Amino acid sequence: MLGGTHGKILHVNLTTGETRIEQPPDDFYRLLVGGRAVAAFFLLRDLRPHTGALSPDNLLIFAPGIMQGTNLPGAGRHGVGGKSPLTGAIGSSEAGGWWGHEFKRAGFDALIIRGRAESPVYLWIKNGQVEIRPAGHLWGQLTHPVEGAIRSELGDKRVRVAQIGPAGENQVLYASVMHDVNRAAGRNGLGAVMGSKNLKAVAVRGTMNVPVATRPRLTEVAKWLSDNYQTLASWATAPGRGTQDSLAWWGHHGALPTGNFSVPMWEERLNLTGERNYEMFFKDRDTCQACPITCKQVFEHESEDPYQKLNPAYGGPEYEAMAALGATCKVSDNLAVSKANELCNANGMDAISCGASIGFVMECFERGILTSRDAGGLEFRWGDAGVLLEAVERIARREGFGAVMAEGVARMSQRFGPATAEFNITVKGQELPMHEPRLKKALGVGYAVAPVGADHMMNMHDTDIAYDGEGLKRVNSVLEKPIGPQKPGDLGDEKMRAFHAEVNWMHFQDCAVNCHFYPYRYDHMAAALSGVTGVEYSRHDILAVGARAQTLSRLFNLREGFTADDDKLPKRVMKAFESGPLAGIEISAESFNWAKRRYYELMQWDPDTGVPTAECLSSLGIDRLLEAVV
Repeated sequence: MLGGTHGKILHVNLTTGETRIEQPPDDFYRLLVGGRAVAAFFLLRDLRPHTGALSPDNLLIFAPGIMQGTNLPGAGRHGVGGKSPLTGAIGSSEAGGWWGHEFKRAGFDALIIRGRAESPVYLWIKNGQVEIRPAGHLWGQLTHPVEGAIRSELGDKRVRVAQIGPAGENQVLYASVMHDVNRAAGRNGLGAVMGSKNLKAVAVRGTMNVPVATRPRLTEVAKWLSDNYQTLASWATAPGRGTQDSLAWWGHHGALPTGNFSVPMWEERLNLTGERNYEMFFKDRDTCQACPITCKQVFEHESEDPYQKLNPAYGGPEYEAMAALGATCKVSDNLAVSKANELCNANGMDAISCGASIGFVMECFERGILTSRDAGGLEFRWGDAGVLLEAVERIARREGFGAVMAEGVARMSQRFGPATAEFNITVKGQELPMHEPRLKKALGVGYAVAPVGADHMMNMHDTDIAYDGEGLKRVNSVLEKPIGPQKPGDLGDEKMRAFHAEVNWMHFQDCAVNCHFYPYRYDHMAAALSGVTGVEYSRHDILAVGARAQTLSRLFNLREGFTADDDKLPKRVMKAFESGPLAGIEISAESFNWAKRRYYELMQWDPDTGVPTAECLSSLGIDRLLEAVV
């Protein structure tokens, strides 16, 4: 048995109440490692084609990686997978915190849930034992009180809880699976899948050791991180305001998506900066398991008005939430935006898709496509903080017009008519994250080809290799022909070769599963994986793991009816602004199509269709894995 594994996959059928353990061969773990690749494999093997995402037959997969449970810094994350109700494509999202570590120490490498319980239940998993417990008394409650109630019931404050809030129960199509109350597997609507199964939570507790083949190699990587993170991760450590600090920088460069990606420059952005939030609301810093960086903020604000009160149990907003709930909706009230983020965490809802859906409706109002009569009496006007907060709660409850908004932007656009197509800012039905493709053009290609729809975490950010720094050093360690700094707006061959390596790297980390914000290089993770498993991995080997995750996900999407035509960007974000720092910068159809085709070639997919070739499947060993797939 490989180090880093227990050799056990736990299957739970909520319809029958049956559980079973599958024991895959070592090759399964060696090739897939964990996370997204494992989820994609089981979706291909065990889910019938074209199964409805909210059908009891859909799978809900919790998939840590080989790194979880080893105490490697950065390995406090895990993956959640299934068929997405938002897109119909593969759903794959990651969350930090402590749940993945605790689950792995409970004696399993992954959890696969199918079926639907007759009434609400939660799973209790402890040291190899599984129990299905009633959860009717928890249904309808917000995430923080549910965590406390489960810990009290089980008599253990160290129990870790993955759960849904009311948004998941009501099957909001972008509902999250929440972990430790404020860590979200947010994208793709996997919380709705969990709700469709009448599954309120998965509580875990483990004290079992995860075997490590060669501990000194892991220790060496951890020591390097300890010696360097304060310098190489200074964005989080000094002054320590985390990802929200980037909002001011992106805004200064005209790259803060504002007004549904329609506004080139927004002066009110200064009200939403990390520095201002820090001064007004900061209470503490939080972190994930075995992480010294402590990048996560904890906000608190006292008020008798519930809409003015911030509960520190729900943490604080990251950049994506501040931008999506703030700039996208032109809401500059930082307290209201922080509260909207709290409501998303309390109800279990993706902040990006939620903010984008509200911004889309605001633009519908601006253009006269919708009125207050259509929206249950609400006036959706740009910048209205009160409407923002009311809308978040109505969406979570699917109350009135909130039920329409709970379907996401793409479905609303179909409902409201062709006049809205211009500002339907989605890829494969998923709302764009808060990074501007007109600044970072390869990232735009990444939005288009990502298997889950637009995603910034399984992507390359062009600015990382725009200078002679750690990002460029990392890329050049695997390129046959090293490259120099690349302009963010370029889409040439050098940029795409770097993009190919970095996207595979990001997918690898979602298999391992490791934090993307760590300054590790390819060789660090190759050494760590070798030390944990006892199998020697090179830099190229770990990138091959990422390529397997991408290719398996691609095969699933192709089976479900997606084609290369779905790998496209909204026209609005390809069109140049007329003013601001990005004035005149466009993504031409010619350059985009060339870059997409070049990426397919680098992946060994057919350059016209994006279908993985026989050579691709053979070189990655996927053909052998798929022999078990009908």
